[in-house]
Amino acid sequence: MPLKKHVILGVHITDRVGHVNAVQRLLTEYGCSIRTRLGLHEADQGFCSPNGLLVLEMTDDEKTADALAAKLNAVEGVEVKKMVFGHA
Repeated sequence: MPLKKHVILGVHITDRVGHVNAVQRLLTEYGCSIRTRLGLHEADQGFCSPNGLLVLEMTDDEKTADALAAKLNAVEGVEVKKMVFGHA
């Protein structure tokens, strides 16, 4: 069944190591509603950034995406932005 819209959550995480348990627990809880997950952080030989960015493509159920975003935003050091792209 084709998607009615694309719902994307951008999740900025400061202190990735310190917040990994809370964030991972929520990603697992909402795992069946996450179509694609992409994790980005700055890394080089001898350096790994403490901050990171997750890009989550959700199913087109915006209510569930909003619930996950609210729970992630409640975690200290996590900020979520939402993008919605509709199909004509």
